[in-house]
Amino acid sequence: MVAAPMTGQGKTTVAAGLMAALRDAGLSVSGHKVGPDYIDPGYHALATGRPGRNLDPHLVGEERVAPLLLHGARGADAAVVEGVMGLHDGRIGADGFASSAHVAALTRTPVVLVVDVSRMSRSVGALVAGMAAYDPAVEVVGVILNKAGSARNVAEITRAVGPPVLGVVPRDERITSPSRHLGLVPASEREDSARVVERLGEHIAGHVDLDALLEAARSAPALDARPWDPAAEAAAPGTGPRPVVAVAGGRTFTFRYTETEELLTAAGCEVVAFDPLEDTGLPAGTRGVYLGGGFPEVYAGELAANRGLLAELREAVRSGVPTVAECAGLLYLADALDGHAMAGAVPADARMTERLTLRYPEAVSPGDTLLTRAGERVTGHEFHRTALTPGHGDRPAWEVDGTPEGFASPTLHASYLHVHWAGHPKLARRFAEAVRGAPAPAPAGRSPAARGAVTGTRPVADPLRHHGDVEARGGMLDFAVNVYPGGRPAWLERALRGSLDHADVYPDPAPACEAVARRHARRPAEVLPTAGAAEAFTLIARLRPWRRPVVVHPQFTEPHAALEQAGHSVTPVLCPEGGGFALDPAAVPEDADLVVVGNPTNPTGVLHPASVVRGLCRPGRLVVVDEAFMDALPGEPESLAGERRGGLVVLRSLTKHWSVPGIRAGYVIGDEAVVRDLARVQTPWSVSAPAVAATVACMSAEAGAEAERRAEEFGDWRTGLEAGLRGAGIGFVPSRAPFVLVKAGEGVHARLRGQGIAVRRADTFPGLDASWVRVAVRPPETARKLIAALVAG
Repeated sequence: MVAAPMTGQGKTTVAAGLMAALRDAGLSVSGHKVGPDYIDPGYHALATGRPGRNLDPHLVGEERVAPLLLHGARGADAAVVEGVMGLHDGRIGADGFASSAHVAALTRTPVVLVVDVSRMSRSVGALVAGMAAYDPAVEVVGVILNKAGSARNVAEITRAVGPPVLGVVPRDERITSPSRHLGLVPASEREDSARVVERLGEHIAGHVDLDALLEAARSAPALDARPWDPAAEAAAPGTGPRPVVAVAGGRTFTFRYTETEELLTAAGCEVVAFDPLEDTGLPAGTRGVYLGGGFPEVYAGELAANRGLLAELREAVRSGVPTVAECAGLLYLADALDGHAMAGAVPADARMTERLTLRYPEAVSPGDTLLTRAGERVTGHEFHRTALTPGHGDRPAWEVDGTPEGFASPTLHASYLHVHWAGHPKLARRFAEAVRGAPAPAPAGRSPAARGAVTGTRPVADPLRHHGDVEARGGMLDFAVNVYPGGRPAWLERALRGSLDHADVYPDPAPACEAVARRHARRPAEVLPTAGAAEAFTLIARLRPWRRPVVVHPQFTEPHAALEQAGHSVTPVLCPEGGGFALDPAAVPEDADLVVVGNPTNPTGVLHPASVVRGLCRPGRLVVVDEAFMDALPGEPESLAGERRGGLVVLRSLTKHWSVPGIRAGYVIGDEAVVRDLARVQTPWSVSAPAVAATVACMSAEAGAEAERRAEEFGDWRTGLEAGLRGAGIGFVPSRAPFVLVKAGEGVHARLRGQGIAVRRADTFPGLDASWVRVAVRPPETARKLIAALVAG
């Protein structure tokens, strides 16, 4: 055992390096870790080429520690056990229970102490002597001096230390391990992990007496125990197909015990790993799901972007596929994590906190669940910096210290608590039994949602780029595209046709600048005509090396897509359904240097108060307000287009209200310095002559009167549509825009398409799922056809 007087002495460096050095010397080595830690065993696995394993009396019981050591070391020439904390440090108030010393005594393993001597001399002798004499059941057989300095000081320490000095390891900054909020960065997340472990092996081999260490290992007496056997704990049924249990892996989900998979395999299941960052669906034939621990908060944006897998996972949980989720898995199943939309399979939101939760509790099952029976007790551990709101459902998974925690049902068990199933094998048996009893999977291993039966279309490869015009093609009755359904005014037609008379010269955007400036009582220098709002979003994405760009969702996805295309990592902030999709400024991180928000918002139709949007402004932050549909509201309430404020710009689009989406006309208006910088990154002549002409025409007094008439007409149509939905008992979000977000239920989108009616699927908007559709406002006679189709079922 590689142990230490206290944490921070270099145990992991020495233990992983020793494993790698012994393997390089031609030995088969097994790596073990005292305690519940998942990260160190990942480095052990790299060093040994075998699974890293844990030895923890609290998690598995004293009687299983030696059998688990023998199981993990089966066929190995040497077993190296890395200790935890200080040699005698265990559970608080339990007299060293589950400490390194406790495990060393249970397994009769000789101990080598690693001591950081960078700030000590002869005192090392006193420290080691005290550690060695403290517990007669623990045999300290040697010392490795870590971070050693001068030869004179090393000689002084060596004379003072009683047990043999087996190695003198100098400091080497090249092999330090990076850390994060819960400790070391897992090996699977470091691109150079293999090389780091290789350097550790070389470093230790050059400064530690491997022969002396092996001689100390040979002094360990034989254990009076039999190796742990997963087949004896969870015997498989007779013959028959092995149902697939999908186990989350990759960089995000690195925390799970090897014995868990061995138990499931012994119980007759086929364990198949999938990567939530890379795989677009669950493994073929999935009949059970296991989501372990890890760091989903680090990859929340990437996890949220894989919407196809999230939809399939949500459908799997809702349809009763047996699912176990621990800690990170719980966060992945939540509605949102730090504002990023997750699977939405449990009704809770998760956020990072300053407080670290670290405990080693005994938990009680408050009722019968997928894994437990009422009153049963298990030992486990929690280690996280997130908080869940609410913290539990109507049927909690556990009571921990008298407090309900997690979510449970006959097919779901999700909580923060990590449990080592080798210590509680009945959990594995029950899960395997539920998996074997689950319905056979659909062909190709896809849930109805993933196959497109819910959405009516194939899964969208790039949800952020999906647009409603795709849904309305092929002669469908169009409720999918938010373009005014009437014809263009005669004055606009004349302006567009007249612009072709000047097609032989390059377009000049100056008239458009001046017209927009007059319309909003601004200076021309505060206006930048653009090829629609889409170009404006691209310009903003390219404007600066944004440190933390935020997009408020659900909203039009183009700004999010543009930022990602420019190489930025976007932080989504979700407006929750429970709050009516209203914007909470406090949800926007203070360090955000770019915030994009729609007003009124597409697709929710929510109009945020100008005071709330204005409150997002901060020194050093750019706030971008997408007012693409503001001209469809009578009087344009809550608009900020006429307000001069540093760090604020407004985007407008003319394509929807004036039925000219093929012209691509829009503009940016706001902070003059920002507008000037945007103009510098704009492609010359990107705004065509017809777009310039359309912009000028749509800023006229005649256009203002027509815009107001159309806005009032939209309002009347929307009132009628919402009344029809209300009368039919169909849920919707009260709207101020020329569209309504309708909660029609999963499958409605497909059914309407089958009847020749196109509505906009909403599951491509972050924060929404396939139960929502967006419906464009249409004249009453057209809207009645939609209502009738919805009511007909």
